[in-house]
Amino acid sequence: MSAVKENWQTTRPTIRERSKFMFNNDLYSDAKFVVQMADQGESETKQAIPAHKFVLSISSPVFEAMFYGELAETTDSIELPDCEYESLLEFFRYIYSDEVNLSGSNVMGVLYLAKKYMVPSLVDKCTEFLQDNLDPSNVFSILPSAQKYEEKNLVDQCWKVIDKQTEEAVKSDGFVTIERSLLETIVERDTLGISEVELFKAVVQWATKESETKGLVADGQIKRRILGEKIVKGIRFPVMTNEEFASVVIESKILTLDEVADMFKWFRVKGAQVGFPVSKRGATMASSGLERCFRFGSVVPGWSNDTSRLIFSVNKNILLHGVNLFGSEGCYLYLLNLMIYQLPDDAIVASTNGIFASSPHKSWNYWGFDVLLDAPVSIIKGIRYGIVAEIGGRDSFGGRNGNSHVVSSGVTIKFEDWAGTTGVKQGQLPEIIFSLQE
Repeated sequence: MSAVKENWQTTRPTIRERSKFMFNNDLYSDAKFVVQMADQGESETKQAIPAHKFVLSISSPVFEAMFYGELAETTDSIELPDCEYESLLEFFRYIYSDEVNLSGSNVMGVLYLAKKYMVPSLVDKCTEFLQDNLDPSNVFSILPSAQKYEEKNLVDQCWKVIDKQTEEAVKSDGFVTIERSLLETIVERDTLGISEVELFKAVVQWATKESETKGLVADGQIKRRILGEKIVKGIRFPVMTNEEFASVVIESKILTLDEVADMFKWFRVKGAQVGFPVSKRGATMASSGLERCFRFGSVVPGWSNDTSRLIFSVNKNILLHGVNLFGSEGCYLYLLNLMIYQLPDDAIVASTNGIFASSPHKSWNYWGFDVLLDAPVSIIKGIRYGIVAEIGGRDSFGGRNGNSHVVSSGVTIKFEDWAGTTGVKQGQLPEIIFSLQE
């Protein structure tokens, strides 16, 4: 041993510095981990990383059992076929020094090892890195691993990115590689921020890629078989325009002739029978972070729908995203035309229309449906606004014992009667959906 090596301890006064010196060092090593390492020619070669059983064991109960348990390893050379050199090296770096150099290329491997060998502090660092670097381009690469390792916070962050930036996410390289089970979940999701025709295009692209991977000709029948009925039946063709359906969906040849005929009946007569969801996406706002103002003291069935009107004003500037309306128990359909007016000029500041399916409310004991505007509307404090909802459909729930002033998230919303049976005390329009304006 050289003079420098003989005195290396004297220049490293802390245990952390001395432990760090032993990282990837043959000195006193009593174990070697053999892993795969890709060279420049993309062929795989094996590389050994020296380690120290004591250091590994005081950091991981798995290593402790491996080296000092009843079934301890009898060999000093341990092959790990389930990881790569770069990831294992960073994993060991953390064990020896509390430091880790995470990157997009190694973080998943390090997270896997941190989970496998039960090093929770490193798991936290990996998930924090992934959350900080999460965006639409990589969300579908990260989400499956987050689900596999049951990292709930990371999973929730992934879904937020998917909901808010859906179109960018489904156009990423990672989208065409996801499992069909995940694609099913996406297609069923209410909160996606994407037009239905663009979502359908992405689904077709996924099926095309899957067909090519399987060596199949990507015609309409093959793509439908690969997608499966659950995905095809989850696409909300009725919310597309006639032109979008004719130019994109028919061209794909995924639907049967009977399904195409039913859809053209739908476009001629809204409410015709059709085997696809008819409500727009965005109907479930529980995970979106928006605020809700519920104005009634009680809810009862048996309200007869026609045109509902209500005036409101606020004491702080907000962004109005939409309203919630009463429906009836069961997935019944309602025709709706919604308009927002600025008073007293009766200027329309927003409007939307469509067909909506009634569903159970997540917080209150009634069935209803959210109606979201295409873009949020700025509501200025002190200005009076009017809501007009022309509702067609069976009798619904109705509100009773309404409040003229409701405080929600620090915003006081004042309600006033407008001409019609719906008013402050009773009727429709149970909730306003909004966010605080910065």
